[in-house]
Formats: sequence, structure tokens, C-alpha cells
Amino acid sequence: MQSDTLLHAANFSTLLLCMVLKFPQIFALMRAKSSAGVSFNSLLLELLGYIVFVTYQMYYDYPPPTYLEYPILIAQDAILLLLILHYNGSLKQSLLYTLLFVGGWRLLTLEKWIIDSAMSLCTFISAASKFAQLQCMWNSKDAGQVSALSWAMATFTCIARIYTTTVTTGDMQVLVRFVVMTLLNMWVLLTVLYYQRQRSSSSKKED
Repeated sequence: MQSDTLLHAANFSTLLLCMVLKFPQIFALMRAKSSAGVSFNSLLLELLGYIVFVTYQMYYDYPPPTYLEYPILIAQDAILLLLILHYNGSLKQSLLYTLLFVGGWRLLTLEKWIIDSAMSLCTFISAASKFAQLQCMWNSKDAGQVSALSWAMATFTCIARIYTTTVTTGDMQVLVRFVVMTLLNMWVLLTVLYYQRQRSSSSKKED
């Protein structure tokens, strides 16, 4: 009974946080009217990883509460990509990316071996998205408009999903993915906080 309550709490808190997970990042871009520090390639890879993951879960009829947040995250990532394209003056490219992602999603469901192969690569794709964001900050030595709050929430939701996966499906591919994502999300979060602290210290010195 207690484990059921904890499972429901983990599922509910994850869904609740994911409904607003990207909002701090979206609002940060809109306030600054700039996408500085936010890696476009990272978002593309993250979106691809989300699509593969949710398609895999649906294909094998996993319990909806274990992946219900992903359509919400996909929608929020799509908004972020549109904002970045807008601020970079490349909004016309959005149609091309839409066609590629829709076509790729349809391809995933054609054969069982395709979705299985894609899922085996999903962790690498998602990990690459985190490294792309890290690389963007390392190169500029600045977190720019990257939201620490969004990355903190992402870290928590991955930790919660480690628990829900363990007590429901026990799928090792999914479990390994969440462990890796937790560590990388934490790395990005600490990097963002480090550069934000440096920027704050520099501003105080100038004053």
C-alpha cells in the first residue's frame, strides 16, 4: 500500500513538474529576446530522444502514467525551437524540421526492429543533447539565457522516473537511460550555476 502511494506520488509529481518544466526557459528567452547560451542542436537531439522514447513506450503498451509527460515536453521543446529560430531570424526553417520529425516518427512505427534499434540508441541521442548544451556553455564561458530552474526540475523528474521504472516495467534500457540522464542533467545544472555565479561576481566587481 505504501509503495503504491509512493508510486502515485512519483508519477503525479513528475507529470506536474513536466507541465511547467520548460516554462522558466521559455520565459527567459522571451524576456531577453535572445537565445544566447541555449544550444539549438541540444534541443533538436533532446526532441528526437523524447519522440523515440514515447513511441517505444506506446508501442509496447507500457502504463501511460510512466510516460504521460513526454507529449507535454515535446510540445514545450517545439515552442523553444520556434523561439530560437525566431530570434535567430530562421523561422522559415521550422516547416522543414516539422516535416523531418513527423516523417521520422512515422518511420519508427513501421517495424518492430526499427523501434527497438532506435530505443537502443535513445540514451546516446539524449546524452548527446546534454553534451551539446555543455559544449555551448564551455565555448562561450557563459550560461547566457539558460534556466537553472528548468534543469533542476529535469534532474528531479529523472530521479523520480528511476523509481517508477524500477517498480513497474523494470525495463533495463529505460532504467539505464534515466540514470544517465539524471547524472548529465545534474552536470548541466551545476555548470549553469557555476557560470551564473561567475557572471554575478563580475557584475559586482564592476559596480
